[in-house]
Amino acid sequence: MSTTHKLNFLYLIWKDPNTRRNFIVGKLTRNNNYQFEYCEEYALAEERGWKMLEAFPENKTYESESLFPVFSSRLPDPKRRDIQKILEKYGLMEYDDFDLLKKSGARLPIDTYEFIDPIFSDDEFVQRDFYIMGVRHSTKCCGQYCDRLPKIAIGDNLILQSETENPKDKFAILLKTDCGEVLGYVPRYYSRAIYDRLLRGFTYSCCVVELDFNKKCSECIKVHLSIPKTSE
Repeated sequence: MSTTHKLNFLYLIWKDPNTRRNFIVGKLTRNNNYQFEYCEEYALAEERGWKMLEAFPENKTYESESLFPVFSSRLPDPKRRDIQKILEKYGLMEYDDFDLLKKSGARLPIDTYEFIDPIFSDDEFVQRDFYIMGVRHSTKCCGQYCDRLPKIAIGDNLILQSETENPKDKFAILLKTDCGEVLGYVPRYYSRAIYDRLLRGFTYSCCVVELDFNKKCSECIKVHLSIPKTSE
């Protein structure tokens, strides 16, 4: 295992509300303490109207002994009466704010941020849940006409296919039904790692785990991906 894993970190993703493109704007690390810094694509995001978080107004490394309030406020209160059910939903035995960020993504309906667990180049096994991106564009449903979507159901297996000629992402990965109908794309922050594994001939399984056609195609199809494919 790489020494990179000794630093447990998550990426903070910002989704452009106009183009719906995801940008990696920050990195939250938990080692002996918590650290947050802007990284990767924050400058590109700024060009598209994103602004630095009020809690972190400068491009420097911030440190704290506990999780920064701007992030802990996105999590359910550990004193909630139903907190055990919430933890069970994410496969957690006890309340751990960092693990809950990792498992839940800490998305809120009031903004366009999400935490994601990166895929490392030397990860022996990869298991991730994510929403298919670009559904409204790929299926021509325009976020309104769900009858234009290919017929899919929870439990359906999907096909991954590289799209190297994609002008926006040379590592783009299409998701298709077993009949070859395009649903959309793997999120850009995972595409490179998955592309590399497909190129090396890794087996995989990718199945639909959630459908919600009331979200106007922004988060209507959720899948679970395993690389390499787990035994049935």
